[in-house]
Amino acid sequence: MGAATVLLQLLNGIQFGILLFLLASGLTLTFGIMGVINLAHGSFFMIGAYLAYYFSIHAGLALPLALVLAIASVAVIGAILEWFTLAPLVNRGHLDQVLLTYGLILIFDELATILWGKDVQPAEIPQIFRGSVNVFSLFDYPLYRLVIIAIGLLTAAGLYLLISKTRLGMIVRAGTTSRDMVRALGIPVQPVFSLVFGIGAALAALGGIVASPVLSISPGMGDRIIVVAFVVVVIGGIGSIRGAFIGALLVGLTDVFGKVFFPSVSSLGMYVLMAAILIWRPEGLFGVPAR
Repeated sequence: MGAATVLLQLLNGIQFGILLFLLASGLTLTFGIMGVINLAHGSFFMIGAYLAYYFSIHAGLALPLALVLAIASVAVIGAILEWFTLAPLVNRGHLDQVLLTYGLILIFDELATILWGKDVQPAEIPQIFRGSVNVFSLFDYPLYRLVIIAIGLLTAAGLYLLISKTRLGMIVRAGTTSRDMVRALGIPVQPVFSLVFGIGAALAALGGIVASPVLSISPGMGDRIIVVAFVVVVIGGIGSIRGAFIGALLVGLTDVFGKVFFPSVSSLGMYVLMAAILIWRPEGLFGVPAR
């Protein structure tokens, strides 16, 4: 395998990992601070893609406005859902959360089918991001895939600043360690939980929007990737944004290079990676050990 092929697959793995990070970062926030197993997180991925498509194509809004409106709408939908559906289950077990969020998957998928039909909706790459870039005179690489990588890096940097430099981030970090301590300090937990859930939904929507020109838009598009996102969260450590980023890159690279070297068993690669890391560190790469 030549240097050009290795570099090409490296970029493909990073690009896929970045898409996983956009989905897994919100998932690890809600899972880490709230202890909520949200199977419907992939539905926000799908809703974001559909709303951006609708606002830009059918409503005729300018693309930047359509994207912002789609992400904001999903954030509001996520916060409202958390307040009215998941919050009442705060003292219930994870099984109730799994059943509820699985029901939400079915509802969202059916609504998408009713509103937009079962046909795949082709999302076009914005004109400004079409074309390719010559990489070290070795090969031409699609510009849009490099844009996806840049968006992921900027999102990761923004989340790092949010979590490490703001009061909300302080509450999130404290809540990841002990939610009871946050309540004891007199911090109103429920609004914070709804806000965090909305941010997580917005991140999933962003992932769906940037992925739609690559994956196309269809009902259930988030259901197929949410399992991989959970693998990323487990590998990185629940509640860790840094872990979600590193875990997503590891899974992306493992998946891409696995398809090159071991195509017949490539689908097992990420699960073997997860098992190996959990044997070494049961709490994940950057998770907090249970006490």
